[in-house]
Amino acid sequence: MIDLRRLHVLRAVDHYGTVRAAAEALHFTPSAASQQIRQLGRELGVTLLEPQGRRVRLTPAAQRLLAHADDIQARWELAERDLRADDDEPAGLLRLAGFPVAVTALLAPAAAALVTRHPRLTPRISEAEAGECFDLLFTGDADLALVEAKPDEPPRDRARFDQRSLLDDPFDLLVPAGHRLAARERVDLAEAAREPWIVPSTPCTCRTHVLSACGAAGFTPDVAHDAVNWDVTIALVAHGLGVALVPRLARVPASAAVVRLACEGEPRRKILTVTRPGGRARPAVAAALAELERLVPTMLAV
Repeated sequence: MIDLRRLHVLRAVDHYGTVRAAAEALHFTPSAASQQIRQLGRELGVTLLEPQGRRVRLTPAAQRLLAHADDIQARWELAERDLRADDDEPAGLLRLAGFPVAVTALLAPAAAALVTRHPRLTPRISEAEAGECFDLLFTGDADLALVEAKPDEPPRDRARFDQRSLLDDPFDLLVPAGHRLAARERVDLAEAAREPWIVPSTPCTCRTHVLSACGAAGFTPDVAHDAVNWDVTIALVAHGLGVALVPRLARVPASAAVVRLACEGEPRRKILTVTRPGGRARPAVAAALAELERLVPTMLAV
């Protein structure tokens, strides 16, 4: 009989990349994590760890086992839910995670609506970037996450996470009030090629989106200022220090001395909902996904 706890340690090593990183995430010592995997190997009659210099790595047998481990974990979670389900009413703790703009524009209003619609449900939100979201899902500390897909990069760990598109979030050009383009309703991004630009600093997925959009328009932006927080970007634009591409989900205060312009071709980023396999069948998660779908159209008007 396979010990699912030991199997989870093996999955953690694969997820985090090293025994040390997996042990830290699971609050084990590296030696204890290695021992758990060796014991699992003895139970199965195979070797799951082999030396690699001063470290160890997963063997081909371990990789073959991992091909089944995620299915085993998903089936076990479904079995637990079936046993605990009294009815189909969403109830209990629902752990949500997402990057800052997703929290403010989507998860916060969705959680508020869920509390009203389903009084037995308790949403808990964690602000987290994509890598952290996947870790929270893996450890069971999140049930549903919103992540920003990286351009030209396949979804992470396809078999381990259920990733589906929620919306395509367009980028708008933000210019100071009184700017030569401010009276326009829509602009070609190439018209801002010679402007000073405010661009998200590295490492940041949005920076990749902005540089890709400018490259597609035929220019490399002259970066005058770096900013990660959209409020900072808006303030810099309002003071006439440059122009910027801002995702539609990022709210711009009506009092800000800026003008938001739609772009020809609508450069955009994809926002994904991510759960563990089978997670969408849980009534609380299904209710949250339905609420997010209701919110999306209201968030994308200029």
